[in-house]
Amino acid sequence: MVVLSQPLVTFDSHLVNPKYKPSPVLIPVIDLTDPYAKTLIVKACEEFGFFKVVNHGVRTDLLTQLEQEATKFFALPQSLKDKSGPPDPFGYGSKRIGPNGDVGCVEYILLNANPLLPSHNTTAIFRQTPANFREAVEEYIEEMKGMASKILEMVAEELKIEPKEKLSKLVKVKESDSCLRMNHYPGKEQEIGFGEHTDPQLISVLRSNETDSLQICLKDGSWVTVPPDHSSFFVNVGDTLQVMTNGRFKSVKHRVLTDTKRSRLSTIYFAGPPLTEKIAPLSCLAPNQEDWLYKEFTWSLYKSSAYKTKLGDYRLGLFERQLPFSLSNV
Repeated sequence: MVVLSQPLVTFDSHLVNPKYKPSPVLIPVIDLTDPYAKTLIVKACEEFGFFKVVNHGVRTDLLTQLEQEATKFFALPQSLKDKSGPPDPFGYGSKRIGPNGDVGCVEYILLNANPLLPSHNTTAIFRQTPANFREAVEEYIEEMKGMASKILEMVAEELKIEPKEKLSKLVKVKESDSCLRMNHYPGKEQEIGFGEHTDPQLISVLRSNETDSLQICLKDGSWVTVPPDHSSFFVNVGDTLQVMTNGRFKSVKHRVLTDTKRSRLSTIYFAGPPLTEKIAPLSCLAPNQEDWLYKEFTWSLYKSSAYKTKLGDYRLGLFERQLPFSLSNV
């Protein structure tokens, strides 16, 4: 049985227009214990590139502890927070989102999720905080790695990708280039907290506090606000998975607007492949290379290219293949 969430709310302007009468849109809610979960996940990835996960198995007390410790960190004096940065690229940062002038009403901690890499130096980043914050983050990263891997295995099984670990192993291997980002948006007048963009990785797993701020873009170009649920997780398709499914899954464009009543705290795990991994449409989904919509590239090349662009740019455009003909010419 398909389970649908509460209605999202659509808006017809760049920011919220209070005079506009919203229309309801429903997104899938996936129970990970449901025997039909893999089918529903694939359908959600095709139709929205976005879905909500319940019965995920992550301990409630871990989620509570992480949120409490992160709230304490962002409440520290600016001088102390600055000692945990600057993000180069990992550490504490504020307002500046990327290297090309993108800014937002946001402060954040960005961490490499691979404990074997020097850039995973959480001791330095969390030196202004209690040890239990760092410990909670480390445990949370492991939980997110497990959830992302499980979802990718369900996708592989439903799409009959062999072996079924083909996608999940990209996250599980020690060379995986995944990262964790904790964003804090102060409560103030409504403005852009994090501008519209797609995530370049395979999938992203997000959790936030109870604040209406996240919006996703539907296929028709309309923006909808996602009702918050701090007990659940939201998953969205990234550019890399769009390429590997040859466009069957769509990387969802999303953004965050600041809330007028309270601050927003969100934690996002970006499941990324190893830097040397070659990314291309999977042969089981696109057997003939002439049907590939994208050129083959390494994750390192795409990551480098993506972070050189503006946040809202269409990053995959440089990697699209020029097919010999299109349907419009037939």
